[in-house]
Amino acid sequence: MALGWKLVIDAADPHRQAAFWAEALGYDVEDNSALIERLRGLGAVGDELVTTVDGRPAWRDLAAARHPEDPFDPGSGTGLGRRLLFQRVPEAKTSKNRLHIDVHAGPGRRGAETARLESLGASVLREVDEPGGRWTVMADPEGNEFCVS
Repeated sequence: MALGWKLVIDAADPHRQAAFWAEALGYDVEDNSALIERLRGLGAVGDELVTTVDGRPAWRDLAAARHPEDPFDPGSGTGLGRRLLFQRVPEAKTSKNRLHIDVHAGPGRRGAETARLESLGASVLREVDEPGGRWTVMADPEGNEFCVS
């Protein structure tokens, strides 16, 4: 049996990161407002755990982007498939990622995709041209490296 998974990424601003990656990948930012309101109504969640994003209650320290075609729990808004979860941490990123995302733009689209990602807040770190392929190494708004091929 295959296991379900999500990629959890430490962040200073989880909501900004989820918004960036949702736009970058064509994913949806998860809407957990129904769950939050239900838990608030039961007195199980205090205001210190919640913020407002796009006019809706959201977890203060967690935000996620999920693939739009994958299943999700309508009661919580939590994705049940391909998903990036960003969690707030107090420390800043200090070194190169040990794990990164590769974005496949498609034949002849790397330059246009790189420009689109820059317009969303990413930055180009370097261009790579090796016998095994060509790609652009970029950084997301918090400096996490990823590649575009």
